[in-house]
Amino acid sequence: MTLRDLSINIYADGADKKGMLELYGNSLISGLTTNPTLMRKAGVEDFEAFARDILETIRDKPISFEVFSDEFEQMRRQALKIRTWGPNVFVKIPIMNSGRESSLPLIRELAQEGVQVNVTAVLTIEQVRGVSEALQAAPPAVVSVFAGRIADTGRDPAPILRAARGLLERAPRAQLLWASVREVLNIFQAQECGCHIVTVPHEILHKAIDLCGADLEDLSLRTVRTFAQDARAAGLSLDTVTETADASR
Repeated sequence: MTLRDLSINIYADGADKKGMLELYGNSLISGLTTNPTLMRKAGVEDFEAFARDILETIRDKPISFEVFSDEFEQMRRQALKIRTWGPNVFVKIPIMNSGRESSLPLIRELAQEGVQVNVTAVLTIEQVRGVSEALQAAPPAVVSVFAGRIADTGRDPAPILRAARGLLERAPRAQLLWASVREVLNIFQAQECGCHIVTVPHEILHKAIDLCGADLEDLSLRTVRTFAQDARAAGLSLDTVTETADASR
């Protein structure tokens, strides 16, 4: 099976302009996401200038930009500003702030004001239940469950994602997103769980585009050739090791 055989929407997750625009032009990619951590790694210093520059090109696919305040009133002001950047913009709101205070009242308020929100950093069924209630009368919205981070704790995220899909039936305009992809297989797992969207880091997307559906025998040969090329490039030789050992005796 290849990526084109999937019905799930694949979003590119990153913050380097070149990579975003390249993947935006790929017909396999249905949307894009980013966050403050990715922007920091990419060296973004002016959030608004970066976003508006990207939106000069990306106008017809959904794209998510995250608020960066930890105070709810400032989050609200930032969300209302970000929404004005384009009709395809979704505003990412974390499920809680760093003081463990729930963002659900803010999410409900923004949804009632017509803001397209992407609720992020969701990891529990209880959080999904709260979000589903907050988004019942919402415009289009996204609920990002961090499946990869759930898996990092030794738990299988699949049952949580399946349950989340059922809960979100209460909010018919909200879409379930599998976030924090760690490997190509997660894309297929996301579809099996009934997720509407999977957001994938650029490097994993490129791997998926290159390898999905590849013949395993051919891939085995490619792997062996890579090992051989790297051994030559490193100058590895047991004969050299032997000769050096003999000379030292």
